[in-house]
Amino acid sequence: MLISDRCRRLADSRAFHHAILCVIVLNAAVMGLETSAWVRRTWGPLLLALEYGVQAVFVAEMLIRIAAHGSRPLAFFRDGWNVFDLGVVAVSLLPVAGPFATVVRLARVLRVARVVSGLPELRLIIGTMLRSIPSLGHVMLLLGLLLYIYGVLGYYLFGQIDPEHWGSLGRAVSTLFVIITLEGWVEIQKAGGPTTVGVWMFYTSFIVVAVFVVINLFIAVVLNNLEKTRRDDSAVAAGDPLARIREIRRQLDVMEEVLKRKDPTRTV
Repeated sequence: MLISDRCRRLADSRAFHHAILCVIVLNAAVMGLETSAWVRRTWGPLLLALEYGVQAVFVAEMLIRIAAHGSRPLAFFRDGWNVFDLGVVAVSLLPVAGPFATVVRLARVLRVARVVSGLPELRLIIGTMLRSIPSLGHVMLLLGLLLYIYGVLGYYLFGQIDPEHWGSLGRAVSTLFVIITLEGWVEIQKAGGPTTVGVWMFYTSFIVVAVFVVINLFIAVVLNNLEKTRRDDSAVAAGDPLARIREIRRQLDVMEEVLKRKDPTRTV
C-alpha cells in the first residue's frame, strides 16, 4: 500500500479526528494553567514538556494530511480550513523570544480555535457568518441611517434639556446605541424632561424600528444563510457533481502512482 494511501486512510479515520480534538483540548487546558503563577512555579517543566508534545503532534498531523493528497500536495491548500490550521501551526514554530514573541503567543492562543475546524457544526456556523457578511452590510447601512436620523432629531429635541446625552451628534448616537440594548432607556427618557406626545413617539418609534425590526433583520439574514449553507453541504454529501469529480480525480491519482511503482518507465 502506498504511503499516501495509508496517510489518507489515517487522516479520514474517526479515531485520528477524535485524537486531534483531544490534543487541542489538552493544549487549551495547558494554556489556561500557564496563566497561574503558582502552577508555573510548581509544574513549569511538565507544562513545557506538554507544550512541546502538543506542537509535535500538530506538526505530524499537518504532514499526514498533506501526504494524504499523494502526488498533488497543493490540493491541500484548496480548503480554507486547511490553510488556517497550517498557518497556525507554522507560526507557532517561531522562536518564543525575539521580535516574534507576541506573534507566537497569539498563534498559541489560535491553536485553541482549531477546535472550530475540527467540528463540522462549528464550521457550519462560521461559514454562515462569513456568508452573511454581504447581506449584513446592507442591514448595517440601514441601522446607520436610522441612528443618524434619530441622532439629529434627538439633538434638536433634547440637546438643550439634556446635553449629557443629546448635546452633540456624537453623544446622541452613543445614547441611541444604549437605547438599542434596552438598558436604561427609561432613565434617559426621564432625564430629557417631561414626557410629551412627541417624546413618547420619538422613543417608541426608535425602539420599534431599530430594535425590533433591524435586529430581527440580522437574525433573519443569518438564518437564511444558515439554511443555504446546510443545503450546499447536503448537496455535496449527497453526491454533488463537483464533489464526484474531485473524488474521481483522487482515485485516478492513486491509480497513477500504483502504475508508476509497478513500471517506472511507463507513461500514464
